[in-house]
Formats: sequence, C-alpha cells, structure tokens
Amino acid sequence: MSHDDFIDLRSDTVTTPSDEMRDAAATAEVGDDVYRDDPTVNELERRAAEAVGTEAALYVPSGTMANQIAVHAHTEPGQELLLERESHIYRWELAGAAKLSGVQTRTIDAGERCVPTPEAVREGLVDEDLHRPGTGLLAVENTHNYRGGVAVPVDRIAAAADVARDADVPVHLDGARVFNAAVALGVDASEVVAPADSVTFCLSKGLGAPVGSILAGDEAFIEDARRVRKLFGGGMRQAGMIAAPALRALENVDRLAEDHANAERLAAGLDALDGVDAPAPDTNIVVADTEAAGIPAESLYAGCKDAGVGCVEFDDYTTRFTTHLDVDEGDVDEAVDRVAAVVDDLRN
Repeated sequence: MSHDDFIDLRSDTVTTPSDEMRDAAATAEVGDDVYRDDPTVNELERRAAEAVGTEAALYVPSGTMANQIAVHAHTEPGQELLLERESHIYRWELAGAAKLSGVQTRTIDAGERCVPTPEAVREGLVDEDLHRPGTGLLAVENTHNYRGGVAVPVDRIAAAADVARDADVPVHLDGARVFNAAVALGVDASEVVAPADSVTFCLSKGLGAPVGSILAGDEAFIEDARRVRKLFGGGMRQAGMIAAPALRALENVDRLAEDHANAERLAAGLDALDGVDAPAPDTNIVVADTEAAGIPAESLYAGCKDAGVGCVEFDDYTTRFTTHLDVDEGDVDEAVDRVAAVVDDLRN
C-alpha cells in the first residue's frame, strides 16, 4: 500500500460492492416491486425476515426511511415517541418523527447502558388524558452507534421492552447493525430482535450491499409499513437490480467478526498514543478521545484527512473510526501509523 492510498474509516457505509454483487445486479430477475412482482425483492424480503426471526420484511432505500416508516406505522399524530437521548432516530434523522409523523419526542439519558432502565421507561411513559398526548412508541438501538458500537445485552433490551409492552406501547428496535450485535453477543440475530415489535437493519453497512435497509415485523405491521413506504416515496420499481447484491450481502454476517477483530486492533493502536483514549470496542466502531492531548476532534479529523485516513467528528474531542469489509489488518496498522504522526504533529 502506498502512502497515497486513502484508508476510509469514516463508516461501514463506504464499502464498495464485490464483483459477485455486481454480477448479481446485472443478471437479476426483475419486476415491478410496487405491484409486488419483483421476484428478487420478494426473495430478499423472505430471507431477511428469516434472518431476524420475524413473519415479514420490507425492503426500503435507507435505514433512516426504515426507522421513520416504523415511527409512522406504530403511532398516531400527536402521540409521544420515547427514546434514548443519543439514539440515531433522535440525533441524526432531521426531526423526522415530528416532520413526517406529527410525533413529539421524549428522551431518556441512558448513559453508558445505552438502553433505558425499566424504571426510566416507566417514568417516561405518558398516559393519554385531557392534557397529555400518550406514549405511542418506545424506540431502542442495538448496536448503539453514538456510544461506540456497543452491543447491548438482550436482557437489558427485553427489560425495557417489557415495561412498554405492559403499558400497551409497541417497541421498535433500530438495529442498523443488529448482526454486529448478534456476532458480538454470540447469539442468533432473532434473539436480539425478539423483545421488539419491529426492527430495522441495514444491508449497506457492514454487510456490504450498495443500497438498502430492511424493516421487519409481523405481517399486519409490514402491510401497514408498505403503504407508508409508498407515502414517503420509497416505492421502487425494478428494484431487483439492487436487491440481488443485497441478497449476497446477507451471506456476509459471519465475517463481521473480522471487522470486530480489526476494530480491537485499531483501538489498541490508537490507545497507545500519547493523550489518546480509545477503549476496546464491542463491535466495529472505535471512538478516540483526544482531550488529554489537547487536540479537538475537528483538528484530528482535518489532520487525518490530509494523511489519507477517513474518520468522523463525533463530539468536541471524540472522533469515530469504523472498520468494514474493505479494510484489512494491514490497512489498520497503516492507519494507526498515520494517525500517530498526525497526533504527534498536533501535540507539537
């Protein structure tokens, strides 16, 4: 690898489709998916539901759309959405719940736990009355992106979900990287998903598909969701062209363990640098804190970009690096060397 090669650790969304995926796209059998007659999409939805143990699934263009369809399908305008303060739905989806579904958000700070305690959920639930809107949905996240790709133990998700369910409030799991969680926890993805009424997962992150996410749940929910997808402009026509590579992506679940090992290697390398704190990750996301080095995230980001390493500013002094299937051990070691030079330069 030459120093000119860019090592892109911004996200696992930057993966490029394999030759096999490109061939699958070129030869895909297609139809009009809005009419439900694209056989490749139908097969993807069947296989996706099977992969997470639900009755049905829906193929959508993006994870954000999948989450927002779920919010819309589960709630009525004017209700509240209860969710964690640093969750993707709340932090990075452009206030979609308010703009698209007329839903007010109520947040809980779950801290390093990443999922609210049963007590916090109980306290956050709102009964509908003359003055109050009522809670329409509890949303939880696994893995938790902002907290550093934490694989949240299933029993914690279940404990929070049980409280909501007891109050007749449905539960949505933003499982953008749910297979990373399953691999890290050593359980089947269906076990991670079981406490929730619906789940989103991305095919275009660690699994390597060029486009698309899945929303899964029971058949009645997915029928409702299909109408909402059309409402949001997500009804696709000959989508077998992108569903065929996504089918191949489902075969990449087992190799996520390699990404996790590479992330551990990356974290260890960064953590060894003077003034850098990079805890060992659960999955494929490494968050480096450079406050002790006196290096703001924007400076580290700019330095890394110049040095040919892609990363993302997370907060004032925290920067995210994400491993994926286009990154190997050699890339990780080279990235650490380049970041070390950047840190050294910025400290001086």
